Amino acid sequence: MQRNMVVIGGGVVGLASALALARTGWSVRLVDNDPDRTAASWGNAGHIATEQVAPLASWTTVRSLPRRRFGAGGAVSLPPAAWRHWLPFGLRLLRAARPSAFARGKEALGGLLGEAMPAWQRLSASLDVPELLREQGHIVAWGSAASAGAGRRSWVEAEIGTARFRDATPAELLHLPGTPMAGAIRFTNTAQIADLGALDRALRAALVAAGGTILPGRAALRVAGGEARVVVDGSEMVAVDQVLVAAGVASGRVLGPLGHRVPIIAERGYHLRAADHDWPADLPPVVFEDRSMIVTRYAGCVQVASFVEFAGIDTPPDPAKWARLEGHVAALGLPLRPPFTRWTGARPTLPDYLPAIGRSARAGNLLYAFGHQHLGLTLAAVTGERIAALAEGGAAVIDLAPFSLQRFEA
Repeated sequence: MQRNMVVIGGGVVGLASALALARTGWSVRLVDNDPDRTAASWGNAGHIATEQVAPLASWTTVRSLPRRRFGAGGAVSLPPAAWRHWLPFGLRLLRAARPSAFARGKEALGGLLGEAMPAWQRLSASLDVPELLREQGHIVAWGSAASAGAGRRSWVEAEIGTARFRDATPAELLHLPGTPMAGAIRFTNTAQIADLGALDRALRAALVAAGGTILPGRAALRVAGGEARVVVDGSEMVAVDQVLVAAGVASGRVLGPLGHRVPIIAERGYHLRAADHDWPADLPPVVFEDRSMIVTRYAGCVQVASFVEFAGIDTPPDPAKWARLEGHVAALGLPLRPPFTRWTGARPTLPDYLPAIGRSARAGNLLYAFGHQHLGLTLAAVTGERIAALAEGGAAVIDLAPFSLQRFEA
């Protein structure tokens, strides 16, 4: 008997989940309202960040906020005009940062991240894209001896899950482009997606090859008889057995008609891309931690990314962010030449910095997978596997209870 699944959202989590579902026998229709690929999935740093076990909802984050403000030269921005978005979010974050809540969040996130690299290895091996997953780790570098010492101590004390690091060798330090760095560490068991565009195309091609269909349009939900119904551009879809909402930062809007409380915020990042550069082809992603900036070489360009801007989905971009990134590039002497392509995108972030993965308590045929904050790319493959298992009704390899939307409804 055919089982029909509709997936709402064509970002990396939606695509990976749709593919996993199709490969387990579901007839999948994916509804995508982002034809220009503007979502955070397609503008991120490409980093498979298995080391980021500690949720950012922590007292460490709260205490560091004054020195990390954009106005003080840092990467965190709270635009005054967007206070209606970030103030209630910030109050919830404070509650999630309590030591007991933080410890539970770290344990839950660590369980997912522990499976992230094996899941990516399985997924990338199944796609017809050579060297899509580059397992070369990443580098964290500092410009002064003082910041290098403090930064290294911080990483020694951090919970980094399955990742490991060592001091960079003198040759590795010399190989870093631009102004000489005072110190660096090199991580292992982290990775990089070599080309986000190639990943997008490969996931779509694999989904179609597995019998899936990709439909353009804006999807909405309604409830009838205790089950979710999908309406696309005003017309209700037929033959829908189950639905997966994986619409990134728009997921709160999509789930609103069902009565779900989703305190999601558009945590926006900015990047520059340079097609004209002399960046070494063999370098993994490099984090310039003093400047809260990560540089990634992709096929055809080098990308510089930074900033955590708490705002609404439709808040206009702030040109000052791009100007500061250009200033960092110049100050570090990086071999990137204008003209730069500018981009901003919204990470879908929940106040405890855990994703929402589970089955709705308000509609029995509704699944959800969104809110992966900075870890959408990192957790896409393992999320897809967990969603497929959940749809099949099998035993969970990872406890999904901490990721339930019910945590916001208690």
